Amino acid sequence: MVENRKYSVAAVIKGDFALIRERVIDALSKEGFGILTEIDVAATLKKKLGVEVRPYVILGACNPPLAHRALTEEPDLGVLLPCNVIVYAHGDGVCTVAALDPVRQFSLVENPKVEPVAEEVRAGMVRVIEAVRDTFPV
Repeated sequence: MVENRKYSVAAVIKGDFALIRERVIDALSKEGFGILTEIDVAATLKKKLGVEVRPYVILGACNPPLAHRALTEEPDLGVLLPCNVIVYAHGDGVCTVAALDPVRQFSLVENPKVEPVAEEVRAGMVRVIEAVRDTFPV
């Protein structure tokens, strides 16, 4: 089940971190999202601070047609893009996959014309998380 969290939609999935990350990228692609950025938080913290942390990546995903629609209605909305999706390991063969809830995020804009776009993006993110979750046994 995809959980509705305070500011994200998420699922906890039992499986290998690297494989889950790849499945997230594949599922995003099937929903029309490309990866604009990927931040390997664990590698960055190791390099910059010398600390070891759990595997953790932040994927900056963008669906160009949806981004275009939103930016047409609200040009400054770009400060809220791209859509961030995270994958992190818990250390016991379990990972969390989560996406910032665009409905909550875009509510900052207070422009009703972007609400339908936010709903579409949210639905896509939920489908991505469900698709990844469904490829791993419970």
